[in-house]
Amino acid sequence: MEDSQQWAFPTELRPDPEAVGFDLDAALGSIVTVHAEIPEEAFTASILGTQRVGSGVAIRGDGLILTIGYLITEAETIWLTTLDGRVVPGHPLAYDFASGFGVVQPLGPLELPPLPRGSARAIEVGDPVVVLGRGGRPHALAAEVFAKREFAGYWEYLLDEAVFTTPLHPEWSGAALVDAGGRLAGVGSLFVQEAGGDRVIKGNMFVPIDLFTEIEGDLVHGGRAPHPPRPWLGMYAAESEGRLLVQGLVKRGPAFEAGMQLGDVVIEVAGSRVTGLAQFLRSVWALGPAGAAVPLTVSRGGTPVALVVASGDREDYLRKPSLQ
Repeated sequence: MEDSQQWAFPTELRPDPEAVGFDLDAALGSIVTVHAEIPEEAFTASILGTQRVGSGVAIRGDGLILTIGYLITEAETIWLTTLDGRVVPGHPLAYDFASGFGVVQPLGPLELPPLPRGSARAIEVGDPVVVLGRGGRPHALAAEVFAKREFAGYWEYLLDEAVFTTPLHPEWSGAALVDAGGRLAGVGSLFVQEAGGDRVIKGNMFVPIDLFTEIEGDLVHGGRAPHPPRPWLGMYAAESEGRLLVQGLVKRGPAFEAGMQLGDVVIEVAGSRVTGLAQFLRSVWALGPAGAAVPLTVSRGGTPVALVVASGDREDYLRKPSLQ
């Protein structure tokens, strides 16, 4: 089930086991490879692929694995591979759309040391951190936090504060962000590239572990976070030249069914003007839970067009995991 792991970071980019303030090898022993197989007919198959590989981290003594949710969404089969080569099947226990976290229940004994949990709130810009991906020391990266700020994603996703690190870890999905004390501070979600003075910064975005701690009990025992599902529109909007442009639509999704078109520019939500993606998402979510009617005004070829989107629950469009 394991794919090629021939690449390695240069020695100068890896954390020095003698210099870090924790047992690096013990921390690496908490990391597993997550290999998910998704049916071709699944809703996310065309977007995220049918073979997804990333990392996960053992967070409890019972072997529970925390990863990034898009790796396991609609997974029919999951395999977990430990650093020493043991392979056990896993069950996709939960995926929280608001935070982006995914939880996998091993269906066999992993006997891994759980990585101690810290807090992203305790990390400051400029702090040294370590990014641990699957594959042991060759895939461990010494990094630095270059930003902590809001993050808005075009797939209707918003974090009030995410953690951004550099240099880039090329296998960021589900990788563990570890603070100077060896504690888990976040889970890898994205590659980012942005201007930083006279240079381009390439790095990763991490979802703070604090968001998982707040909902852990509900996710593990009920499969969902305690908050009601947010209204989902099924549209991909992005800021472009000071406008909020509709760049993609989910076929037969709520916005598509309401008559939204590619190239529409979102002007208002429920009569209030919006100019940015984060503002747009918060305005939509303020109208109520999934199922709420979302009045929108868009500009189409310079002409205002009023639409009412009957929002949905994103989870209703996804295949449910089979019972083991």
